[in-house]
Amino acid sequence: MTVILTEIAAFRLRNFLRGTATDAPQTPKGIRVAVVDGGCSGYEYALNIASTPNPDDLVFEQDKVPIYIDPKSAPLLNGVVIDFVESLTQSGFKFSNPNATDTCGCGKSFQAGDCTPTATPCS
Repeated sequence: MTVILTEIAAFRLRNFLRGTATDAPQTPKGIRVAVVDGGCSGYEYALNIASTPNPDDLVFEQDKVPIYIDPKSAPLLNGVVIDFVESLTQSGFKFSNPNATDTCGCGKSFQAGDCTPTATPCS
């Protein structure tokens, strides 16, 4: 299982994790990366802060960022590169997925061959 964070994405994620820390005894936090049904192409990416991994999650760390991935999402995320982009028109995390057979024009969702669920229109 490989998920690759670019240097800037890892930096931004570490800052998010630091920003969610409390003054109480620190609970380990990580980033949950998932694929969920939805979007105009069928699947969309989910990126959330998680206090702890679920018991069946794949857990690894890159550049001091703990990453949690559920077993259902793992095959669709294998080899994905997560980057952070900033420009005049957009700012945020960008996913480059070698498993995607097609992507939406907005870049927020993708298809993965015959296993993709029904798409929903962009809103």
